[in-house]
Amino acid sequence: MNIDFPPPSKGTYNNAGSSRRLADYCEHEDMERMEQGIYTEGFFNLTDDNIYKSQVVKDIDGNIGQLMKTDAKFYAIHVSPSEKELRAMGSTEHEQAEAMKRYIREVDIPEYAKNFNKGLSAEDIKFYGKIHFDRDRSDNELNMHCHLIVSRKDQSNKKKLSPLTNHKNTKKGAIKGGFDRKNLFRQAEQGFDKLFNYNRPLTESFEYYNTMKNGSISEQLEIQERQISDEKRKMNADVQTGMYADKQEELTESKLTNKQESYTSRSPENKQSFNLPDLGLSSALGLPTLEPNNSNEEQTIRKPKKKKKRGRKI
Repeated sequence: MNIDFPPPSKGTYNNAGSSRRLADYCEHEDMERMEQGIYTEGFFNLTDDNIYKSQVVKDIDGNIGQLMKTDAKFYAIHVSPSEKELRAMGSTEHEQAEAMKRYIREVDIPEYAKNFNKGLSAEDIKFYGKIHFDRDRSDNELNMHCHLIVSRKDQSNKKKLSPLTNHKNTKKGAIKGGFDRKNLFRQAEQGFDKLFNYNRPLTESFEYYNTMKNGSISEQLEIQERQISDEKRKMNADVQTGMYADKQEELTESKLTNKQESYTSRSPENKQSFNLPDLGLSSALGLPTLEPNNSNEEQTIRKPKKKKKRGRKI
């Protein structure tokens, strides 16, 4: 799960003024999808879906109490699952979009609030989200991601909240609290895995990525050893699973063979036939005698010879 904070700029991410430009950008793919007859997702917050852009801009731009003209009024956040994570979230775009909103509401925003260390909850954060389904310059099959517009001030319009501050849980000085982005990434990842029962490989974790990018040589070697150990453990598990599957297949084939042999032995074609002995009753009663025959051919019936009549002498 990739979470990043685009730095303020003079363009789309200029957060010293109105949020309208960023809100406009969030709707840029909607027209193309509607022309193709594909559904779109409106803005959402912690409790509501399909919120109009005008309401988003009004709400964010109006929550700027005691902020100077050049101060940041809002922040942008990107939440981008990997292709594997998206498949764990659902099999269709609609399922994945619903899962994304659930993740934002139940994991991402609550962890965002906690990381300010000011006793805040998700209900204290004023934000709006917009889901995108495509991404320019990407060859991935699945590219769904989410844009968040988060107010600089909390819902009460009293507390200033900056996820870009370098302070981390400070207790002295003018700034109290701070924000630990690494902890947010770690907690949001663990929350995702728990929410969607995702078995995350070590190489897909924030811990692995951060260590290989920013860790010391000894830390990188240590985590690579863990990676090798995990791969060996998985390989052994796959071998054991394969052996078990092969054994189950052999047992199944054996049972089928035994059933076929049992059925064959009971079939009428394979039953032994017996011929009852002729006790002389046929000849005594002048009945035709059936010749014994074990084949399926028709039995031959012997007809008695007719006696020639002698003429009377005169």
